[in-house]
Amino acid sequence: MNELIVAGVALMRHPATLRELGLVFVAMATAWLIGRFLRPRPGQTFIRRSLATLAFPLAGIVLVGVLRGVSLLQGWPQHFTLTAIKLLWAMIGLRMVTFALQRTFPEAGWIRAFGRGIAAFVWCVIALDLFGWLPDLIAWLNAFVLPMGRKSVTLWDLMQGTASVAGALLVALWAGGLIEERLMLARELDSNLRVVISRLVQALLILVAILIGAELVGLDITALSVFGGALGVGLGLGMQKIASSYVSGFILLLDRSIKIGNLIQVGAERGEVLNITTRYTVLRSLTGTHFIVPNDTLVSSTVQNDSYVSPTTRVAVRVQVAYDTDVEAVLAMLTEIGRAQPRVLDDPAPAAYLVSFDDSGITLELGVWIPDPEGGTLGLKSDMNREILRRFNAAGIAIPFPQRELRILGHEGTAPAAPAA
Repeated sequence: MNELIVAGVALMRHPATLRELGLVFVAMATAWLIGRFLRPRPGQTFIRRSLATLAFPLAGIVLVGVLRGVSLLQGWPQHFTLTAIKLLWAMIGLRMVTFALQRTFPEAGWIRAFGRGIAAFVWCVIALDLFGWLPDLIAWLNAFVLPMGRKSVTLWDLMQGTASVAGALLVALWAGGLIEERLMLARELDSNLRVVISRLVQALLILVAILIGAELVGLDITALSVFGGALGVGLGLGMQKIASSYVSGFILLLDRSIKIGNLIQVGAERGEVLNITTRYTVLRSLTGTHFIVPNDTLVSSTVQNDSYVSPTTRVAVRVQVAYDTDVEAVLAMLTEIGRAQPRVLDDPAPAAYLVSFDDSGITLELGVWIPDPEGGTLGLKSDMNREILRRFNAAGIAIPFPQRELRILGHEGTAPAAPAA
């Protein structure tokens, strides 16, 4: 270590080293300015965000590569250009890992800490390479042999295989995100069909990535068929409900009976469909509460879908009037009250009806149609009821309530007649 420090101090005192450091610093500063100018912005496409995320290290590699070419032509010594290029390539890998994970798990809080851990590991490997200790570490890892069936693998081979599988998975996640964004822009396809294709493509890419990683490790894929069959039987027997929810999720997405944005009711839960995953569907009630409903429940039970054909929904309020009231005038008043509401559609037009003759009075109903049932109906009913009450009070129209009269037959002081024998 002392020899390295002495050699480093002597190297830093050389004019050619200071010149190289200055040129590398200028190239890196220029690359930083380019990356700052091309930083990711909201609303950009997946490809543009990817390139913007890698703008600084890519620009740095280009500029430092040009500097290295000039140094070779001029015969200048090179001590830091190769190191800078290695660091920039490592930065590209780290940013690709973080970007792919953030795109796949947008709400996960562990991604930042995971990225820092990967960054620390990569920087340690680069430091070992710079000091010349990496070959000794690889030889030490190759000395540990692990028996795996008929074959034996070293600890270094296992680490290489893990890195290969992880790299293939990251490439698959990045490609899946790119395909998903392109599919979501295809407005000619149904929204459910776009989601189905996106999920299938992502699953297929992950499967291919795992198979490629296994090949790179040296595992025989045919040997995995027995394990895969046993795993499938175990999942089918022990996780029937989960498997049923996954299959039901694809059925919902393919038959388009329930779409994102529909207002549905399942049992006592009623709300707007926010998201349909392969296992569950998320509903947001009119009060803001979120419900997670398994997909097999939506397939096997009756679902009330207010937006299946059209989002327009009928809202009705009922009121009673006395038998001596001018019913025709009240029906016209109710229709006028319905038309005055801002959320009510003109077509179909509001209409008032005489529903029934009850004990206390005549029951009337005002029915209106609204285009936005996801905005709730309680507020609209309250507004119409308040206006009905105000107009009835102004017109002197009474709203009857149940009353009972008690009549006592016979004269005061007269005893009731005795029953006949």
